[in-house]
Amino acid sequence: MKLQGRSFQNNSPIEVNIFDARIESIIPVAQHAQDFFIGPGFTDIQVNGYGGVDYNELHAEPIKLSAITQFLYKAGVTTHYPTIITNSAEQISKLIRQVVALRKTDELSRWSIDGLHIEGPFISPADGPRGAHPKEFVCAPDWNLMQQWQDDAEGLISIITLSPEWENANSFIEQCVKNNILVSIGHTQATHRQLLDAVSAGAKLSTHLGNGMHPVIPRFPNYLWSQLADDRLGASIIADGFHLPVEVIQVFKRVKNEKMILVSDSVSLAGMPPGDYDLHIGGQVTLTKEGKLHLRNNPSIFAGSSANLKECVSFLVKNNLATLSEAWEMASVRPQRLLHLDIPVFENGAVADLIILKRAENGQMEVIKTIKEGKQVYSV
Repeated sequence: MKLQGRSFQNNSPIEVNIFDARIESIIPVAQHAQDFFIGPGFTDIQVNGYGGVDYNELHAEPIKLSAITQFLYKAGVTTHYPTIITNSAEQISKLIRQVVALRKTDELSRWSIDGLHIEGPFISPADGPRGAHPKEFVCAPDWNLMQQWQDDAEGLISIITLSPEWENANSFIEQCVKNNILVSIGHTQATHRQLLDAVSAGAKLSTHLGNGMHPVIPRFPNYLWSQLADDRLGASIIADGFHLPVEVIQVFKRVKNEKMILVSDSVSLAGMPPGDYDLHIGGQVTLTKEGKLHLRNNPSIFAGSSANLKECVSFLVKNNLATLSEAWEMASVRPQRLLHLDIPVFENGAVADLIILKRAENGQMEVIKTIKEGKQVYSV
C-alpha cells in the first residue's frame, strides 16, 4: 500500500510505503495535489464508551461493543484503552471479562484494544474529586483484588487511576509498577506529601488534570499545584472546550511540555444528540447542544466527555494552543511511548497505524482514511 499526503510533522509532501503491516519507507515526493495530512493514528487511553454503547454496561452479546471501535476508527483513533470505572468488585470482573471476550470474537476490536484502563474504585470518596463515580463502591487499594482483575483480564490491564490519599497507596503503587501497570493519579484530594510519595513509588501520570476536583480549592497548598510542580509526573487533559478553559491549557502545556497528552474520556453519549439522559452509571445527566455533558442537577460536575481525540486536536489547533504537529503528537506519539517505551512511531519499521486528515472550512479536522496494521479500516 502507498499513501501520499503532507507530513504531520513539517507539512512536507511525502509517500508512505507499507508492507506486511509495517511502514517500509517514508520518502519525500513532489508537491502533493491535495491538501491532506498524513501521520500516526490517534491513541486514546481513556474511553468509557461511544455512540450509545458503554464498556461499563453488560451486554448479552459482547460483540455489541465492537461498535465503539468502528466509531473510533472514523475519528482516526487506531488504538484505545477501554476504561472501566468505579463499581462493585464483582461487576468490574464481569466488565473486564466482557472486553476479553470481545477481543476474542471481533478482529477489529482486537487490533484496536491494546489494554484496559481501570479508573477507580481506589479513588477519593469526597464529593467533587469523586466526580460521577458511585460513592458506595469507592474503597482503599487492594492488591489481591487487583490481581484477581488482572487474571480476569488475562494480563490486559495496563493503566489504573487511583488516589494516593489511602494509607496503603504507596505499597499498592509499587506492586503495580513491578507488574508493568501504569499508575495515574486522579479523582484525588491527596496532600502534597502524599502526592510526592506516590510519584516516588512510581506513579507517572495525572488523569484528566484539572478535572475530578472540588469546585473550590484552597489557594495553596492544594493537589493541583502539587501535581503541576512535579516534573516527574506527566498529565492527560480533556481538550473539548468544556473541561478546561483555554488559559488553563496554556499553563498546563507550558509546565508539562512533552509530558502532556490528550484523552477524550468519552462516554456512551459521545456522538449522540443533545438532551437529558438517565445512565446506569452517573444517573441523570444532560448533554447540551454545545457538547457539554454534566450531572443534571449540578452543571459544575462533568459526567465524562462527549468528544473524541480528533475534536480535541482540532480544538487545540483552532485556538492556537498548539501547532497541528504538536497536537497530533499529543494524541498519538506521546501516549504510545508512555505505555510502550522506545516504540517506533511513524518511522521505518513502525507498525502501520496511520490516518489521513484534511482541514475542513470550519477549522475542524476531517478523517479521510484510517489504516490499522497496514489494513484500511475506514475511508470516506
